[in-house]
Amino acid sequence: MTETNDAGNWVRSWGASPQAAHDGIGSLDDHPPLADVTLRQVVRVSGGGHRIRVRFTNEFGTAPFTIGAARVGLAVAGGAVRPGSERVLTFSGAPAVTVPAGAPILSDPVDLPVPALAKLSISLYLPGRVETCTCHDPALETGWTIPGNAVAAPAVPATAGVLPVRALISAVDVLPDGPAKAIVVLGDSRADGAGSTPDANRSWPELLAGRLAERGMGAGYLSNQSISGNRMLNDGIGAAVLARFDRDVLATPGLGYVVLSVGGNDIGISFAPRDDDGPLAGLLKMFPGAPVTTDDVIAGYRQLVARARERGVRVYATTIAPFEGAEIHSPEGESARQKVNEWIRTGGAFDAVLDFDAVWRDPDRPSHIRQDFHCGDHLHGNDAGYQALADSIDLSLFG
Repeated sequence: MTETNDAGNWVRSWGASPQAAHDGIGSLDDHPPLADVTLRQVVRVSGGGHRIRVRFTNEFGTAPFTIGAARVGLAVAGGAVRPGSERVLTFSGAPAVTVPAGAPILSDPVDLPVPALAKLSISLYLPGRVETCTCHDPALETGWTIPGNAVAAPAVPATAGVLPVRALISAVDVLPDGPAKAIVVLGDSRADGAGSTPDANRSWPELLAGRLAERGMGAGYLSNQSISGNRMLNDGIGAAVLARFDRDVLATPGLGYVVLSVGGNDIGISFAPRDDDGPLAGLLKMFPGAPVTTDDVIAGYRQLVARARERGVRVYATTIAPFEGAEIHSPEGESARQKVNEWIRTGGAFDAVLDFDAVWRDPDRPSHIRQDFHCGDHLHGNDAGYQALADSIDLSLFG
């Protein structure tokens, strides 16, 4: 396979997998409707470039919505825009656009020099009501709602409300200054950054992007397509990985590498203690579908590998880290985790294996995460835990 891309081709530098608001964690449940309001959101790109375009999304919308105006610029603290970096976004030359239900839409490209790891401020004005918000939940980066058309506001006013999700934006593509390839991380809440410090870019994919940028590597373009609570084989919180793989991974501009960090929720939910009146009853209702076996999970991995290889990309996988102490843990689930991990390590399906289980497990209690690496729930990492995962990855895997 070719390891480089000609300069001048689009490469994805930031992404957040779209999901329906009601398929998320419920962060928008009590939020006022989005209507006659400006959304201002901050995203941190991974690799840099000299032109950008923004992908907006209505992919889970039940009706069209209108973007009345949109702008992008380099962000400074608190969502403000660096003077002189403001750019008006247009759509086929027009300042406004209606986004059809079920569809994404790309802005026209704008010239804007963007360094690696730069933060962008993206503003869009919604003159009408958004009936169903396509979002990514949670955001882990503060966004704001400002009444009326405030896309040109240089700073976020003190009266602005907090937007708890990534709303209606799903990607930023750049034109790099040299050969580049994109990495897509496809995972669940552990890859989505659950447990990390908000507004600090401390998920392990973001930390990996930082390491790649420091080395000046052409594969320092990373799109995190993880969804908290997501599973490989069944819908629930977000569409199943097998269902969204073409959209969220294979359609990525400049795609060169895929890192699969999935399967943990399939195992955890399938083998979790069943009790209709117990503390898990409400949680398990969020995860429909019949329980799956380890053979089902392995077959799912094989499907993802086959579909990725058709596009000529390298496929890596992480082992599933421990989770004893979490409410979904069971002895049967631990046995299944060990079986799947053994296959990941020795089955020969992947171009490389990132052994996250080995990084996180407690040497004295290998079915537990090290005490200093989890956020308190025995399931998700803290900043130190995610840093350890990012530091364990061999950067030479990415060219």
